Amino acid sequence: MSSIPVADDLPVYLSPLPDQIETFVLQYSWVVIMINIAGSIFGFWYYRFQLLNTPLAMWPVVPDSPFATMLMVGSLLSWRLGRNRNWIHALAFIGNLKYGLWVVAVQIFINDALVSQNPYYWFLLISHFGMGLQAFVIYRYAEFSVPAVGIATSWFGFNDLVDYFTPIIGDYHHTYFGPRLASTGDHTIPAHDVAATAAVCLTLLAMFLAFAIRARRLSSAVAGNGG
Repeated sequence: MSSIPVADDLPVYLSPLPDQIETFVLQYSWVVIMINIAGSIFGFWYYRFQLLNTPLAMWPVVPDSPFATMLMVGSLLSWRLGRNRNWIHALAFIGNLKYGLWVVAVQIFINDALVSQNPYYWFLLISHFGMGLQAFVIYRYAEFSVPAVGIATSWFGFNDLVDYFTPIIGDYHHTYFGPRLASTGDHTIPAHDVAATAAVCLTLLAMFLAFAIRARRLSSAVAGNGG
């Protein structure tokens, strides 16, 4: 079982959580794993009707959030068992940051969660905000190599493509989310533009942050070696 790595000296935009919280999450990573498994089960249940209306070949691009939380499970297990897989870490980082914050954006700007009396919208907003934040503990044990981040960015970029722009098999595959984002066929309504813009921007943001963390580490290593 791997020990908890020391936190890097990173600016707040790359490491927004206090070191103590990062360490706490990693110390209790088995609890975090169980929470993510429970969330994934709920998420796959949530997508059950959309999956039934989706060709089997496209199922991997439909349940975005539960797929991302299962990647978080895989990332934490990979680290805890001493079998680090950089591609899993990169997928988990980009996936959780992207879809966690995407749901927050959808709830605020499409479902009006901040003024809503619907507790379900608030549950989705708070739980997915936590999902986005948990991505920021991954850097403690992940390298974010260029090939790994490239694989993750390519996968989630492909997901954006078939969700909003060019469906390969069947219809568009974005999430059925609220009454203004329930129809996959009509992409003329503003809600689709908001959802698509948020998805693409968050993919690029997560990629930038992963590479920025890597660059900062390399710069610190060079400085530490007197270079």
